[in-house]
Amino acid sequence: MRQSLAQRHSRAPFSCPGRSGVRAVVRRAPCSRPVQAPAAARGPVVVVDNYDSFTYNLCQYLGDLGCEYVVYKNDEKTVEEIKAMNPRGILVSPGPGRPIDSGISLQSVRELGPHFPLFGVCMGHQCIGEAFGGDVVRAPSGVMHGKTSPVYHTNVGILEGLPNPFEACRYHSLVIKRETIPEDLEITAWTEDGTIMGVRHKKYPHIQGVQFHPESIITQSGKLIVENFVKSLGN
Repeated sequence: MRQSLAQRHSRAPFSCPGRSGVRAVVRRAPCSRPVQAPAAARGPVVVVDNYDSFTYNLCQYLGDLGCEYVVYKNDEKTVEEIKAMNPRGILVSPGPGRPIDSGISLQSVRELGPHFPLFGVCMGHQCIGEAFGGDVVRAPSGVMHGKTSPVYHTNVGILEGLPNPFEACRYHSLVIKRETIPEDLEITAWTEDGTIMGVRHKKYPHIQGVQFHPESIITQSGKLIVENFVKSLGN
């Protein structure tokens, strides 16, 4: 019998239930509190799952860092329902296809990003680029599947404190086209050939994304990136 979407779990899962399953998963653990409102008024971090197995590796990092979260598939909740939860933050996961195929992810970036800390990974990063006017195109280097690249960065936001460069694991065939980077966004990370690996919103610097996979064990200091996101939620 399928579990209730609202069923809560005492610990973060260690594997993905599969792309065909739809459920919410909650990690019950203390999370850093934002300064905007009392803790009682804030909900857990909402993870928008774009039907990708890497989502639960990201969730494991959140759980390891003591952050409370809830997972919803990208077609399970509306943006209005998520906003009503008053989440501490939002994480938009990797996933297959293009941003237009990502359910509520694009809308979440546009409508929730200005109000809540938002971290986009791979597909989530591409959604940030497209939401603010950039073009998402085929990567000039072709399909990157489990390949590593040295990534250079500006040492700001979620990338603060990382080696420069650091080795990052890439699983993608699409990128934000550098020539179309929106005025609203700044490039925070890139590869040797100039491919965009990270962006941050200028007016809302709590909207941040990375093209690579910080949750991969072959990404150097990947957990620190997630830790920086958790710290950005406030004390």
